[in-house]
Amino acid sequence: MRRRQFLRIASAAASAGLLARVGPAKAQSFAGKQIRVIVPFPAGGPTDIVARPLAQMLGDALKATVVIDNRGGAGGSLGAEAVARSAPDGQTLLVGTVGTHAINPALYPKLPYDAVRDFTPVALVALAPVAVVVHPSQPVTNLADLVALAKHMPGKLNYGSAGAGTPGHLTGEMFKTLAGIEIQHVPYKGSAPAVTDLIGGQIQIMFDPLQSVLSNVQADKLRAVAISSKTRSAALPSVPTIAESGYDGFETTAWWGVFAPAGLAKAITATLAGEIERIARSDAFRNRLEPLGVLPTAISGDGFSRFQQSELAKWGKAVRDAGIRID
Repeated sequence: MRRRQFLRIASAAASAGLLARVGPAKAQSFAGKQIRVIVPFPAGGPTDIVARPLAQMLGDALKATVVIDNRGGAGGSLGAEAVARSAPDGQTLLVGTVGTHAINPALYPKLPYDAVRDFTPVALVALAPVAVVVHPSQPVTNLADLVALAKHMPGKLNYGSAGAGTPGHLTGEMFKTLAGIEIQHVPYKGSAPAVTDLIGGQIQIMFDPLQSVLSNVQADKLRAVAISSKTRSAALPSVPTIAESGYDGFETTAWWGVFAPAGLAKAITATLAGEIERIARSDAFRNRLEPLGVLPTAISGDGFSRFQQSELAKWGKAVRDAGIRID
């Protein structure tokens, strides 16, 4: 009896020792490898701004080479599709957005990927409000001025966004419906070219996540008249929210999270999620993003899946209520 008990204990101890050795080995399995992080928008835009410090810190944590691959187009759908069709080995990741993984499924009837079935959610990393900005030459210093100008010139003002189906586009459509104004949407392949045209005077207004326009607002090249979050941003404390500008209850928030192709092994998912969550909670990441108007937010595992499901429901309703559809 004692011998059998000893053998069971010895066997359990040996298994525990093996697991202890395997655990660190799995945690180090990315060492020396290359990880491709697809950003589904051009360089310089809000998604790129979040992705680059994340990629740098993830490479350091995993002792791997992490390469950014910018693939803009179709509201982020082209980059998302590329990841959905990649091997689930942990070496191809996507910095997905509220657009690619909450808005697009309701917006595009022929979306080339399924936002849930084709991906493994790894971790949410950041949130940010959408900013409403204008060219400084416009006689607009607040949201009331903008609405008055739009009503005086129905259909004459153009607003840019990072592309059809992005949070900027949908926020613009939701706001113009609520305010009863007619402004024309001009979609771009990312935020950077839209900002360039706004500064150049080709368009008059832009709706986009705060970090893509903040530096130009601070340099007085653009004027921010409102932001879409529930509370003001610490990066622009003097700029009121849309809600406090007379549109009570209005709130939209952009977000960014890391996704892998569907079927990623649980051990690899856990390794990536653990490192990414630690990065999102770190002072180094916070110090890189908070001055840009972005709030680092760490949610991984089932929590991230539940968050995505709630966002799919919320934005799906918003798309249907606004009557927006892109073929």
